[in-house]
Parts: sequence; structure tokens; C-alpha cells
Amino acid sequence: MTRTSAPLASCSPSVSLALPRRWSAVDAPAPGVSLVARAPAAAASGFTPELVIHTGPVEDGLPLARWRAEAMAALAVQLDDLEVEDSELIDLGADGLDGEPVAYHRFSHRLGGVDVVCDQWAWLSDGLGVTLTGTVARADYADYCDLFEDVAATLEMTTGAATGTAGTTGSAGISVGRPGSALPDGGRW
Repeated sequence: MTRTSAPLASCSPSVSLALPRRWSAVDAPAPGVSLVARAPAAAASGFTPELVIHTGPVEDGLPLARWRAEAMAALAVQLDDLEVEDSELIDLGADGLDGEPVAYHRFSHRLGGVDVVCDQWAWLSDGLGVTLTGTVARADYADYCDLFEDVAATLEMTTGAATGTAGTTGSAGISVGRPGSALPDGGRW
């Protein structure tokens, strides 16, 4: 897997991750949305799975759990029939980003006429909040939940200026390995 990193601001964290082979990615399509990646074709249900990274500043001193609780409350107002199905703080110890825990939520909502399930991971580092959300139709969730988890496991944040040219980097400082640069995993990568 090949990665590069680009700072979000001078001496601030940058984010990188690996995407499945053949998934298309658009860097910084909207304010606060750093990356949108979509499967090359719709799943069996007809809904095209996607991965989205949001980044943005988080109020100084706001703990991860409170930031995520406030964000989920805001989503409940924005999304149709939001239902949180699982929620936990995962302490990864030294393997976590800066040794910090990761917030995980699995929630469902209606998108048009489709019941979708989202797996969402959230990291907080040096006042920067990063969320990675994988969205798929409920009927296809079993086919994509492990893939979403595999992608989440590749997310890295680094501090300071980084070098490298192997990936693609958008204006928001997100970098991903070149399409197809991740190792094969059950044919999904």
C-alpha cells in the first residue's frame, strides 16, 4: 500500500487512508467534506456504497464522547428516521491515533426510499475532528461491513509537514493510496 500525507494547515494533522481498488474518489467536494469515494457499481440492492471523510475543527477541550454525542444529535435532526444501533468508544492504546480512543457508531436512516446503514468512526487530534462514514443499503450491509472496517483500520493522522508523492491529495489534506494500491482482500480491494 502506498501513502502520502499533506498537512491540513501548517504543522497540523494530515489524514491518509487506503481505498478499495476501482472505487472512485473525489477530493474536497464540499466544505467540511474532505473525500467521497464510491464503489464502481451499485450493490445488489441497487444502492451504491460509499465512504465519506469529514474533517473540521472541534472546540478546544471538547472531549471525544461529547463531540460525538452533539454530532449525533445534529444528525438526528437532519436525517430521516435516524436510529443508532451501536455506539462505543474504542481504546486502541498505543495503536490508536496519538494513543486516543476512537468513537464508533452504527446507525440507520432513510435516504430517499432506501433503508441505509452507516458505520462511522471518529477521531479527535489536536482540535481536528475526523469522521469516516461507510454507507450501504441495509440489504447489502453484510457484504460491506468488513470492508468499511478494513478501510477504517488504514486511517492515519500525522503531524507536521510530510513528504511523499505516491497518492492523490486534495485541498483538504486527505491522501489515499493510488487507486488499486491496497493489497487484495477477498477480491474487494
